[in-house]
Amino acid sequence: MSLTDTETAVAVLAGLVILAGLAGVVVPGLPALPLCWGGVLVWALFGGAGPGRWAVLAAATVVVVVGTVVKYSWPGRNLKRTGVPTSSLLAGGLLGLVGFFVIPVIGLVLGFVGGVWAAERLRLGDSRLAWPATRQAVAAAGLSMLVEFLAGLFVAALWVAGLLLA
Repeated sequence: MSLTDTETAVAVLAGLVILAGLAGVVVPGLPALPLCWGGVLVWALFGGAGPGRWAVLAAATVVVVVGTVVKYSWPGRNLKRTGVPTSSLLAGGLLGLVGFFVIPVIGLVLGFVGGVWAAERLRLGDSRLAWPATRQAVAAAGLSMLVEFLAGLFVAALWVAGLLLA
C-alpha cells in the first residue's frame, strides 16, 4: 500500500484515535474506551478491510461494554464494603481535576488524594481515621484505571488482529 492510499490513511487515523483512547485513561476529559471503540468503528466503516471488520467491531463493542461495567462496579463495590462515601470521591475528583491544570499530570494524583483525605477528615474528625479511607479510594481509582486500560489494550489488540488478517 502507498501512503496516499485511503485504506492506509483510515488505518493510521484509527490507530491514532485508539492511542488517544489509551492515553485517555490518565488524561481527564478524554473518554478512553469510547475513543478506542470509535477508532475501530472508523476503521470498520471506512477501512475496506473485508467482512471480518464487522466481527472485530462486534468484539470491540463487547469488550468496551464489559470493560465499562466492570470499571464502575468492581471498585465501587469495594468502596461500599469499606464505607467510603461518594461525596469523598467527588471531592477527590474535583480537586484532582483542578490539580491537573495547576500542576500538569502529577496534580491529578495529588489533588485526588488530597481531596479524598480532606473530605474524610471533615467527615470523621480525625486525620488518623481519614488515611485508611483515602488508601481505599486511591486503590479503587487505580483498579478502575487498570480495568479501563486493559479493556482499551484488548480493543487495540483486536484492531491489530483485524488489520493483520484483512
